[in-house]
Amino acid sequence: MSPSLRPRRSVLYMPGINLRALEKAKTLATDCVIFDLEDSVAPDEKEAARGQVVSALKTGGYGSRELIIRTNGLATPWGNDDVIAAIDAGADGILVPKVSSAEDIAAATKAMDDAGAPVAMTLWAMIETPLAILNIQEIAQTAQVPEARLTTWVLGTNDLAKETGAHLTEDRLPMLSWLSTCVAAASAYNLSLIDGVYNDFRNLDGFRNECTQGKSLGMDGKTLIHPGQIEPCNDIFSPDEDEIKQVREIIAAFDLPENSDKGVITLNGVMVERLHADMARRKLAIWQEIEKLSQGQVD
Repeated sequence: MSPSLRPRRSVLYMPGINLRALEKAKTLATDCVIFDLEDSVAPDEKEAARGQVVSALKTGGYGSRELIIRTNGLATPWGNDDVIAAIDAGADGILVPKVSSAEDIAAATKAMDDAGAPVAMTLWAMIETPLAILNIQEIAQTAQVPEARLTTWVLGTNDLAKETGAHLTEDRLPMLSWLSTCVAAASAYNLSLIDGVYNDFRNLDGFRNECTQGKSLGMDGKTLIHPGQIEPCNDIFSPDEDEIKQVREIIAAFDLPENSDKGVITLNGVMVERLHADMARRKLAIWQEIEKLSQGQVD
């Protein structure tokens, strides 16, 4: 499966130091698991957490879930060893924290290459600093270089709030412009964009509202901190019947012989561009992968 077509509706953080959580992740209907070696692990537990995560991934049992290891920053005493360990564990990708520039992406890519990461191993980046927002286009452009591994951004909304002093309100109005800017940049360079966490995991109504907002903005999924958030997240970020009907209509219209060389057509009284057909094909392909997941057809 192409990395760009993988469903990333629900992306669950699991602390690398928590053995019970690592085992529990094998039974949860999350699309992706982020095994965290950074924020949730104390400095004196970093090496122990790294060893536990490597052992868990090598043991297997995670099925079709996409497995990502969040490393510590490359400038820390643990970062490079985390990258090497992620490769040894056979993770699908690594998530690097505190990315603020294109140079940070280049450094992470080089670290993976130098450590012998397989070509298919992807790079995810945390967008969680004010400087990252200011440099968002140049960071996104790194996905176009020939040796690019970058496929996915994860928003660190808690860190953005902390570093800017913005309030985490229910409507997220103080950071709405940042969220929309990230959506635009990710869409322009074909990156997946995963929304930040919702902290009050007992408030499922509030969580659903924030998921709905994220989807409306154009995000692909949401990072989660509790298993109880998985089901509503998967539900909201899955295309509904009306969406799939619409994308099928767009694809069928552009597939007509008389529209084969047209960049713009009229469909149901609305102008539709060929780029919308490309977006429709991607959405349909992801929906088909979601259907396979729900039927247990993906290994």
